[in-house]
Amino acid sequence: MASRSSQILRVAVRAPRASPAVRSYSGLARAAACAAVASPIKVQSRGVKTLDFAGTKEVVYERSDWPLPKLQEYLKNDTLALIGYGSQGHGQGLNARDNGLNVIVGVRKDGESWRQAMEDGWVPGETLFSIEEAINRGTVVMNLLSDAAQSQTWNDIKPLLTPGKTLYFSHGFSVVFKEDTGVIPPKDIDVILVAPKGSGRTVRTLFKEGRGINGSIAVFQDVTGKAHEKARALAVAVGTGYAYETTFEKEVYSDLYGERGVLMGGIQGMFRAQYEVLRRNGHSPSEAFNETVEEATQSLFPLIGEKGMDYMYNACSTTARRGALDWAPIFEKANLPVFEALYKSVKDGTETRKSLEFNGRKTYREDLARELEEINNQEIWRAGRTVRTLRPEYKPS
Repeated sequence: MASRSSQILRVAVRAPRASPAVRSYSGLARAAACAAVASPIKVQSRGVKTLDFAGTKEVVYERSDWPLPKLQEYLKNDTLALIGYGSQGHGQGLNARDNGLNVIVGVRKDGESWRQAMEDGWVPGETLFSIEEAINRGTVVMNLLSDAAQSQTWNDIKPLLTPGKTLYFSHGFSVVFKEDTGVIPPKDIDVILVAPKGSGRTVRTLFKEGRGINGSIAVFQDVTGKAHEKARALAVAVGTGYAYETTFEKEVYSDLYGERGVLMGGIQGMFRAQYEVLRRNGHSPSEAFNETVEEATQSLFPLIGEKGMDYMYNACSTTARRGALDWAPIFEKANLPVFEALYKSVKDGTETRKSLEFNGRKTYREDLARELEEINNQEIWRAGRTVRTLRPEYKPS
């Protein structure tokens, strides 16, 4: 009879029944391949440098330190075994393959991820294998399973991590919170981290545009003395344009904190609060949405991304600037205790335990779908669907 962990290994990596958004990954990959033939991928050239970040000097590694011939030569004897084919697996795997490297994918045979991988050109028996076989064939084992699945499958994966292999993560979660995940790497292999700062979809899109996403690298264990160099090379291999150094701990703390804060949780909370107050005071859904989300995402946020907050302020009216300057400190004071509590909840493992409990449920996918559908049905986002049809670039799906 199969062990309990073996059974979990087969189950934990099953992809959910693909939503339209998930199914579009493979279609995007095919479209990108066609576009690449017509318009070759652009590559920007820059190098390693030390930069001053607001008074603190940091080393930044840019991809021009690893031109393609050098990258291919450095990794010519390696096989990158991509374990899991979710968002990051999709983006990183296709980018590494397009860079001419030896890449194979390991997922549950005949599952949804297996089917998606085949649609993206991975060939069973050649570049597509079961998880166990992919790990056995690989020299760099890229564990890109979900955090919960990494914990659930670890007892089966760990014995396959033999001396000479490199264990690669894109998130410090499992290793840092080992008391909760049980993930303790073998002592005789290199353990590194390459963390692109964005979704797998963005990792792929920016690579195709020739820009590359920013990322971070870290070394948890350096047995060979070459772990840091390997991390820098692999960061370029999977599509980063530049990478900065961090630690496994700092990466996971900042990542969990940011996602729950302004990147996702905080922004949803603020959008919703502002919209609700406008609606309670008699403003129409279209006006409330435009003044809360549309102007922010389509007009003002891009200005911040381009040249900073002061640039965005200067692009607005004198009345808007005065009000923003007066109210910014008030929002900062109100939000600071919330962010302090959030960081504490991340650092002490509370957020990790919540995540593992929820994402490890048998009803995880159904429970998640229910919560996301609640957001989708909120009036603010229902109004947004109509507003988006008014954009000049809108095309009916």
